Amino acid sequence: MKITAIHVFQVDLPLVEGRYTWSDGRYVDVFDSTVVEIETDTELRGYGEVCPLGPFYLPAFGAGARAGIGELAPQLIGLDPTAIGPMNTSMDTALLGHPYVKSAIDMACWDLLGKSCGRPVCDLLGGRHGDSIELYRAISQRPAAEMADNVAGYRDDGYRKFQLKVGGDPADDIARIRAVASILESGETLIADANTGWRVDDAARVVEAVRDIDVYIEQPCASYEHCVSIRRRTSLPFILDENIDGIDMLLRACNDGAMDAINLKISKVGGISKARLIRDVCISQNIPMTIEDSWGGDIITAAIAHLAHSTPERCRFSSTDFNSYVSVRNASGAPVRDNGAMAAGTAPGLGIEPSFDALGKPVATYS
Repeated sequence: MKITAIHVFQVDLPLVEGRYTWSDGRYVDVFDSTVVEIETDTELRGYGEVCPLGPFYLPAFGAGARAGIGELAPQLIGLDPTAIGPMNTSMDTALLGHPYVKSAIDMACWDLLGKSCGRPVCDLLGGRHGDSIELYRAISQRPAAEMADNVAGYRDDGYRKFQLKVGGDPADDIARIRAVASILESGETLIADANTGWRVDDAARVVEAVRDIDVYIEQPCASYEHCVSIRRRTSLPFILDENIDGIDMLLRACNDGAMDAINLKISKVGGISKARLIRDVCISQNIPMTIEDSWGGDIITAAIAHLAHSTPERCRFSSTDFNSYVSVRNASGAPVRDNGAMAAGTAPGLGIEPSFDALGKPVATYS
């Protein structure tokens, strides 16, 4: 099998809630998603997606993904997309860094590999563990009482894990955590995710003020060193996200005892291939993971489901169903939430079919 063309699509994904807000007042109303179609010299085509959380969350943005794909794509024509290792070597040689640019292409290659052998990607990543994947719900940053009301509402959809977006004024964040903790029911999990938004002193104030609450503290500060300093000050369980951007940082954090769990985002590390490597190291170290991505629609939700469902349940902290957050469907066949859980599809590849009504015409084609 050889790549004959790479088509690039841009699609806006408006939020069902209207606005998603997190630390430092950052927000997004409409997500800028990029979908890649790899055309081959067979009847098979593969699909991938990358959708940064705006241009100010990680070093990634929608137009940058498309520009980077334009740099890479001409170098990939004629290669075998099902040769996953050589494909990634070619991408890393042609473009240093920029892992998010490579994610959609790598995802499309896994889709093609599954289709070529008639197996779902989940099977190729290690096989299915359990019947379904437990999901969390991110609660956009709002006043404390409103966030508590949102948690109560999402409980009705079956969610039992709630990630509060904090990282603002420490007094407000303490109130947010306490308001939600006061309405939690048995078996529910609370995460306070600062998304790098606190200074060290602010983080220290918050973890001290909520030390009596059963809550996970996630990525309190921007720098790894500052996060570790807060980790040393609290007995609360600790999650690292933004700092874990590759296998080197994961190994460093494991050696430092810097966290109890991580958030593993597919595009942040460069695609399913590199995410699988990090996933497998975490399994070997018995580190639980939230397996997800920065954002996305149906194609990314499908990829998340395949990576998560092929992960042993003991190391699966949670995942997310991004396609329930947005009002546009960019593919059919993706997992759909059922009582706070989802399952990877059983069709070959990612198990999706793109919706060209949503995608429109390609914004670029390379052949």
